Parts: sequence; structure tokens; C-alpha cells
Amino acid sequence: MQEVDVCIVGAGPGGATTALHLAQKGIRSVLVDKAVFPRDKICGDALSGKVVNELKRISPELPELLRQEQSQLPSWGIHFISPGGHQLSVPFKLNYNTAAHTPAGHIIKRLDFDNFLLNEVKKRPEITLLEGVDINSIQEQEGRHVLTDKTGKVQLSARLLIAANGAHSAFARHTAGIQQEPAHYCAGLRAYYKGVAGLDKDNFIELHFLKDFLPGYFWIFPLPNGCANVGVGMLSNEVSRRKINLKKEMLRMIETHPTLKERFARAELIGDIKGYGLPLGSKKRVISGKGYMLVGDAASLIDPFTGEGISNAMISGRWAAEQAARCLEQNNFSASFMQGYDKAVYNRLWKELKLSRQMQKLLHYPWLFDQVAAKASKNATLAETISCMFNDLDLRERLRQPSFYLKLLFN
Repeated sequence: MQEVDVCIVGAGPGGATTALHLAQKGIRSVLVDKAVFPRDKICGDALSGKVVNELKRISPELPELLRQEQSQLPSWGIHFISPGGHQLSVPFKLNYNTAAHTPAGHIIKRLDFDNFLLNEVKKRPEITLLEGVDINSIQEQEGRHVLTDKTGKVQLSARLLIAANGAHSAFARHTAGIQQEPAHYCAGLRAYYKGVAGLDKDNFIELHFLKDFLPGYFWIFPLPNGCANVGVGMLSNEVSRRKINLKKEMLRMIETHPTLKERFARAELIGDIKGYGLPLGSKKRVISGKGYMLVGDAASLIDPFTGEGISNAMISGRWAAEQAARCLEQNNFSASFMQGYDKAVYNRLWKELKLSRQMQKLLHYPWLFDQVAAKASKNATLAETISCMFNDLDLRERLRQPSFYLKLLFN
């Protein structure tokens, strides 16, 4: 039995970020993952500007190191394609210059990005990394959490447990009481294709809001070497209600949609189409308790509109490290004291998550999306205004107000 102060289960972006911030504070931790890295993780593979900011908080040179990775592409924005085929382009940085400016976003397979972060973990003597260790039992004993792996050979006793082990975390479900709710859960598919035509020269990611997938979308994210991450995401309750076979529907759209069938005419599917679940942050939950915190997907913090989870996982990991430092300093691991973590996470993320939830609801009105996108595609000033709104939370508040769209359409 190894006794430790902090044990983190899950070495993805949330867990790795937590461990790295603890190391900066001189706090030792044990980071455990059932996989041996590099390992695949089903995801859209896009990193937003929020991810870049969190990398800077870990270490100022990390964004530049990421930019030097051969496995990544710099991304300069998003193309939103309405149900009627109108394109609204939102650059991450207005009037950007690819030669002079630092890219705000990147696209990189999770196989490579998670390994990139874990290589930083391996540089820190304060972090003990245990790969290939599958924890299958977590028991509370005398105010500590005792973790045992499947073989019974690894046993850890931690004063503080941080569960960062993803959307299917048994601890989050059984101990923290986080339930999978179809109205706040998204079903997703991911595939890799080579040779998709018409990818953006500045690597804008594409979100296609096709009528058959609303309230959800079909995506195309460019990757190095002429590859692309292609997939669909849709609310689970809609999938069940409409009895949709997502895989069949995705392939049907690729083969029959007027625009997509041309772009995929010479494209080649690489490997299998894989499914995964996204626990959305569209409602507040209790994400801590006596002696533990939940981080990232285990805490259901995925953006309801964009489906992005990496940045929110890293943000929650940073705040988990802050709370862990206070717990150790004051020797207080009570559930009430741990609430400081919940407040910090939702103080940072809730306004954004709430707005995204409202924007997700607007997808029930495809005609409205069509009309706004059609106007914006012909009016540079309007397109720039909407671009600013996506990058500014206070301005984005207007996007969820019906009066905003009425003014756009009739003025």
C-alpha cells in the first residue's frame, strides 16, 4: 500500500493539467491511467484558443512547442454552414495574417496531443506516472480513498482523489452520483478520411448544420497530410426519439448530400467509424465531495453548442490543483470545503455553458439560422459583428435573444 497526498485517475488533458499545476506548486502527485501512451481517444481533434491559453498557464513556451509539432495544423477559424447551405465564416482573430500572427487554434489528433502533454508530465519529478494500470476499485477508508487495480498488485491510499477518467467514469457515476441524462448528453461518431476535396486553405474547421442532424451537426476538420477528421454529433434524446442509426445516416449524407457527395467522391475512409458519448455541461452538477473532485468529462463540462471538451477539462484541472493546494495547506478535505472548487469552475465556465445551451436550442429553428447566415454571407459588416460575438462572451449574450434576430431579419 503506497500512501500519497494526491492521486489523479486519468492522464488525458484534464488529469495531466492538474498534475502539472500541482508540480508547479511543489506538490507531489500520482497520475494513473489504464492506457499506455500514446493512445487514441475518440474526439474531433480541434483545439481552441482556450486550450492555447491554458497551455500558456502551464508554461509560457508550450504553445510554441505545440506549433512546432509536425502532427498539428494551425487553424484560423470556423465555417458554420446553415441547413440551407449558407456559409458564415468566423475567424478566431479578425484581420489575421497567417505569416505574422500566432494561430489561435490548432487541429491535432488526440493520439498526439495527449502524448504531447504527457511528455511534459514525464519531465516533472514531482509527478509519479503509472501507465497501464487499470483501477477497478475505489473505496473510502478512514477518511482516505484506497485505489486497487485489476491485478491487485497496485494499491494506493490517497488523502485527495481527483477523478479525470472521462465520460464513462465509474467513480463519477457511482460515488459522485453524476447520471447520464439524454437531454444533456450527445452521441457522436468520428472517422478519418483521406482526400476530402475543398478543405480550407487556412484550416478553418467546418460545422455543417444539416437538417437531418439537428439539433447537432456534421463536421469536417482538416488534418496534416491531406487527412480530415469527419464526424457527427447529436443529442441522445433526439437519437432515441427519432430512432436514428447515426452511422448509417452519416454515410448516407456523405453519399447523397449535394455538396458533400462531390467533396467525398474521391475520399478514402481510413480505419473504422467509432462512436463515443459527450456529457454536456448544459446543467450545473455537484462535481466534488468529501476528499474528491471531478475534472473534465467526468464532471460533464463539454460545451453544448460546439462539443468542445478539452479546454474545459484543462480549466477544471487548473482549478482542481488550486483547491488541492488549499486542502493540503488547511488539512481540510470536507465536502463543504471542497465546494470552493465547484464555485471556481462554474464561476469561470457557467456563463459560457449557459449561452451555448441557449444557442443549441436555436438549432430547433433551422429557418432562422438560414436567414441569418444568408444575410451575413452577403454583408461583411454583419459577418464581422457576429464573429466578434463568438469571441466575446458579453457580446455573445445578444445571440441568444430573439430580438437580435428580428432586428437582423427586418431591419
